[in-house]
Amino acid sequence: MALNQQFSDRPRILVVGGGYVGLYVAHKLQKKVKSHGGIVTLVDPLPYMTYQPFLPEVAGGNIEARHAVVSHRTHLKQTELITGKVTGIDHSRRTAMIAPADGGEPFELTYRDVVMAAGSITRTFPIDGLKDQGIGLKTIEEAVALRNQVLERIETGSLMDAGPERDRALTFVVVGGGFAGIETITEIEDMARAAVKKNDRLEHADLRFVMVEAMGRIMPEVTEPQAVWVVAHLRSRGIQVKLNTSLASAVDGRLKLINMPDKTPADEFETDTLIWTAGVQANPMVRSSDFPIDERGRLRANAELRITGDDGPIDGAWTAGDVAAVPDLTGGGVGGFCVPNAQHAVRQAKLLAKNIYAQNNGVGRVKEYKHKNLGAVAGFGQYKGVANIMGFGMRGLPAWLAHRGYHGMAMPMFERKFRVVSNWILSFVFGRDTTQLMDLQTPKRQFREAATPPPKKAEAPASAGAAKADSYGAPAKS
Repeated sequence: MALNQQFSDRPRILVVGGGYVGLYVAHKLQKKVKSHGGIVTLVDPLPYMTYQPFLPEVAGGNIEARHAVVSHRTHLKQTELITGKVTGIDHSRRTAMIAPADGGEPFELTYRDVVMAAGSITRTFPIDGLKDQGIGLKTIEEAVALRNQVLERIETGSLMDAGPERDRALTFVVVGGGFAGIETITEIEDMARAAVKKNDRLEHADLRFVMVEAMGRIMPEVTEPQAVWVVAHLRSRGIQVKLNTSLASAVDGRLKLINMPDKTPADEFETDTLIWTAGVQANPMVRSSDFPIDERGRLRANAELRITGDDGPIDGAWTAGDVAAVPDLTGGGVGGFCVPNAQHAVRQAKLLAKNIYAQNNGVGRVKEYKHKNLGAVAGFGQYKGVANIMGFGMRGLPAWLAHRGYHGMAMPMFERKFRVVSNWILSFVFGRDTTQLMDLQTPKRQFREAATPPPKKAEAPASAGAAKADSYGAPAKS
């Protein structure tokens, strides 16, 4: 398909990536840049930003999938939007190579400033069978697929006789004991509990939930006593927590777990649902640029959120979020850098927009990013959670309320906040939605079946003494 590539020839700020950083930078700059004769251009393979902290609740049926994303076109009306991938950047020429999402002809785009905000992707390891059997939880599509997978397996398992096949269908495994993993397994366990109550062929005890974590503790963002409490809470809900345990193989859905200290076998069983939440890594697209990257594949940056080389900051090159190695000036980061999370990404994006405007227009001054981590909040299904806010620990209902309050406020754009809160109210009044949407992976199946002519039946030879039938199939009267 031919593309209309009538792009603006005004001085351009090119934003690579439409996640937290890209959305906020474009939203904050679009009007100001336009008023000075420039244009903000955002390039992303998807036409929306995903609020990733809500993905476990989407998977658990508490939030409608569309309400956990923010449309670029709805909220970036004065930004030039391109749905596609940036496949290369030559900053020495101030040009970017872009491949349209529909597979059209790649083209070059020139810019004055570039904001590298491509975010992160799921970090995996070379484990046999993982690629074929596992599913991540980094995109809205994965969350929806996971929700339907869990509900479909419960429904299918309820029709099976007791045995290995039924056990496999009703076993759900999460690898990775960080915030994403813990929130995911508790949300789907809560949803499964609600689904089983509506199915008289199953009991909750028929289901098996397994959390696998390679380290000796879970959730490093909270205190040790809180982490111990979370493990006890999970086990009280029937969730098996396997610490110091790693996934060694997942071929054909048969999981082999090993003990981390000595690499000896720990457990072996089968499952149809393997969820991988064991961390993230910087988007590898940065390797197609001529910018310096560190040993972990992140763009080297200074505290002003400028991309930095051996000779200092690179003019016109900016970055923030998961793709950037931003120094943590508070001293609280891992290895001296800000950890990759939404809290840092949102705050970095707001400062980044101010710094770009100050640098290009001489308004104010460029500032360093220094943000003390306010803490962490996590929800474990309805009315349960844990939180560590500025050193003050909470658990249970108060932590769950803190989780809802924080993320309700952090969700970008008022209309998105309103939609999410309405989901929570509906869930509170009517309970968790456990409706399974069939055929999402094969949406044309039923149409194709309807459009396929039935096979013709072979005509049987008529018997000489057979009675004639009338139009309704009854023997004709003589």
